[in-house]
Amino acid sequence: MSLETVVEDIREEAREEAAAIRDEGEARAEEIVSEAEADAERVHEEAERETERQIEREREQAVSSAKLEAKQERLEARRDALQQVREAAQERVASMEGERRTELTSALLANAAEEFDDADTVSVYCRADDEALVEELVDEFDEFDGVALAGEVDCLGGVVVESESSRVRVDNTFDSVIDDIWEDSLKDVSDRLFPDG
Repeated sequence: MSLETVVEDIREEAREEAAAIRDEGEARAEEIVSEAEADAERVHEEAERETERQIEREREQAVSSAKLEAKQERLEARRDALQQVREAAQERVASMEGERRTELTSALLANAAEEFDDADTVSVYCRADDEALVEELVDEFDEFDGVALAGEVDCLGGVVVESESSRVRVDNTFDSVIDDIWEDSLKDVSDRLFPDG
């Protein structure tokens, strides 16, 4: 075998080895590129899922916030409506006249009289517009013999009766009666105005 043949054989082997190395390198490069693309796709999909989860969380928060705000507005509207009902009742009571006012004031005065033993120390107060009525009623009550009207009190009507000797004070004003009735009836009033709950 000649030297040229040996050199040619070595060159051929080197070319084949270089081609094999190149093929292996290209295959490895394709594998790396494929893995990188798969990783990139997984990262992209995870980013999309996280974005969807974030959007859903924000949507739920917005819906929850809107529901809470609507509930607060409903409660405020109900409070306003209840307040209007109470004010209308107070106005009706305050403007009551004649026999009905006399009957109610008399009943409140009689109820207060039951709390006192010694009429000499009893003071009766009423609203300014009811002074004549209350003086007339006090004169009719034996329990209040000799008791005169002691002064005014800011109220819708009725009386405040107190005794200095026993330190008893009975607030039988229309205001206190309305307060008591309102406390006892608030749920019923609310249920009638807002039957949907």
